[in-house]
Amino acid sequence: MAVQKPTQPAPGRSAPDSTRRSEKSRRAIYDAALALVVEAGYPKTTIEGIAARAGVGKQTIYRWWSSKADVLMEAFLDLAEQSVEAGPAPYAFPDTGDLAADLKAVLRATVDELRDPRFEAPSRALAAEGVVNEQLGRQLVAKLMQPSLDLYIARLRAAQEAGQVRPEIDPRIALEFFISPLAQRWLQHTGPISYEYTDTLVDYALHGLAPR
Repeated sequence: MAVQKPTQPAPGRSAPDSTRRSEKSRRAIYDAALALVVEAGYPKTTIEGIAARAGVGKQTIYRWWSSKADVLMEAFLDLAEQSVEAGPAPYAFPDTGDLAADLKAVLRATVDELRDPRFEAPSRALAAEGVVNEQLGRQLVAKLMQPSLDLYIARLRAAQEAGQVRPEIDPRIALEFFISPLAQRWLQHTGPISYEYTDTLVDYALHGLAPR
């Protein structure tokens, strides 16, 4: 086949913007992946199904991602980033000097996110699959959870420096007093999640169970 000379755009008309076209396809793929994992579950979600729903060829998806796990992970990260950008300020762990108040504020925000339908169904599906799929589970921790865990660690270390937490405490272990019970209750439906519940977690963790 002979190589043809690229056609010049007609006067007054600009050439197609391939970057814009790719971004539109990427956005459609994100939306399709999140919708399918909610409707069909992670095991039944396929690259072919995502491609069909997004209106693109599966080769387009394979050009950007190597697996459906990569697609879903990036789609969920994008969803989280959109939420942060739409908020009043970039997400950061507050440091007012009152550790209990700061922890309660962050955990209340976490409750709001876990209750948000945009996040709840896809995050629940990914978390459940991560339990039986070790590779996906490790990716979830590294890409989705670790940035938040690092913020907890930094805040607890600041509290140690301020004399509010014993210096020998390991912040990485201590943060599990707050987030692990909440995650278990949410994932396994062992009880309602609420501000009152997370406030109580903070009080129990910081003050202990023994009589004062």
